[in-house]
Amino acid sequence: MQRTASTHIVLHAKAPARLLLSIAVADKANAEETLVVRQDEVEVPVRELVEANGSRLHIAEVTSGRVTVSYDATITGVTPPPPVEESDLILYSRQSRYCESDQLGNVARAEFGGLAGSELVNSVRDWVNQQLSYTPGTSRSSDGALHTLISRHGVCRDFAHLNIALLRALDVPARLVSTYAPGVTPADFHAVTEAFIDGSWHVFDSTGKAPRQTLMRIATGRDAADTAWLSVVGGQVNFGSLAVNAEADDFQEDDHTALVNLPA
Repeated sequence: MQRTASTHIVLHAKAPARLLLSIAVADKANAEETLVVRQDEVEVPVRELVEANGSRLHIAEVTSGRVTVSYDATITGVTPPPPVEESDLILYSRQSRYCESDQLGNVARAEFGGLAGSELVNSVRDWVNQQLSYTPGTSRSSDGALHTLISRHGVCRDFAHLNIALLRALDVPARLVSTYAPGVTPADFHAVTEAFIDGSWHVFDSTGKAPRQTLMRIATGRDAADTAWLSVVGGQVNFGSLAVNAEADDFQEDDHTALVNLPA
């Protein structure tokens, strides 16, 4: 299988700032890629930092002016899923900023008590899909799983946060993965859930918008706070535009019931 991903970002820096970019695919070994940051048409040095979970962070220092970021990658083949670390199973069982599992225990037990394994995870996925309306532009960056449950709408990250919080409330380790997702319309970064069942991590998409077999992992974390595609340290940077594209030469239909591993 060959998959391609690209991102083009336009920003406007009002003062010197450090840009933390999380837009590169995690599967560096199988990828041919380029990432270029320019300010006022002059290329800016970029350095890479690989986080403990395998997410790749690219750091660029900018001054005032127009900033463009261009990323292109072609991935050939599929790598094995990431290894299972005991520390991850502990970390991804805890509540987090956007996944308030401690406040959703009663809901989780009432809806899914007595279920386990793939039956539990698929039941949570289906329930979230049925309870929420996918409505772009209705959620805020500060909204967590509890707010999403009350409001009953959101986008992919909101679906994933609720999915994760319910699973953690039932002692199932779960985490958020940002991805490039061939098939998502309109094209954008896509957030999905990984849950640890039957001895390994399996990916679930409560929105049902993308075949999981063609997803390309970008970043892995507790929730959106760990996987944001851009963070700014110091200064002021205004958003201009974002264009994301993802394609696969072996596009597959997905009924979202089978267990699927997401490559590293």
